[in-house]
Amino acid sequence: MPHPAEPPPRGDARAEQRRRTEARILAAASDQFVEAGYERTTIRAIAQAAGVDAGLVMHYFGSKLALFEQVTKGGQLPPAPTGPPGQVAEQILAQLAGSLTTEPVRSLAMLRSMLTHPETTQAFREGTQRFRAQLAAAIPAPDADTRAALISALIMGVVMDRHLLKSGGLDTADPDQIIALLRPVLRTLTTADPPPDPA
Repeated sequence: MPHPAEPPPRGDARAEQRRRTEARILAAASDQFVEAGYERTTIRAIAQAAGVDAGLVMHYFGSKLALFEQVTKGGQLPPAPTGPPGQVAEQILAQLAGSLTTEPVRSLAMLRSMLTHPETTQAFREGTQRFRAQLAAAIPAPDADTRAALISALIMGVVMDRHLLKSGGLDTADPDQIIALLRPVLRTLTTADPPPDPA
């Protein structure tokens, strides 16, 4: 007859409890930074949302800035797609579809905080510049830089309107419909213009 499972060692139980508490604090901080931005978010508000003492938040993360950096780590545009123009457009649309369906919390927290937190502005600007440069390299057109900038602005604008501004229309629209409407636009922007008609 098998013996019942033994309870985990006390040290393991404490470590698991700490992981759960940290995850709860990070989730609460993510919500607060998205809703209020960096400047207006307080450690007290994060602690209250997480159901812990404010001192515990500081004990685990050290400062509001360190907590913000943990929340927004990796919260920039994804790596730019590569390949033939048709594939590039479809890869961009697939990435955007994911952001329309599931809130990209890290990116939204950065976008909400950019106007009041200079370090966030600089980090997001650098990430956006890398994305545009990689994307421009995949567009076979003499004005590839401008096209890449338009695509980047389009993606950020759609995501911001849907999840942050919620100004009506995009926040309730079917993601499939948004993608279908954008498909010809992105295919045009990622494809070289045809040569002029000799006639």
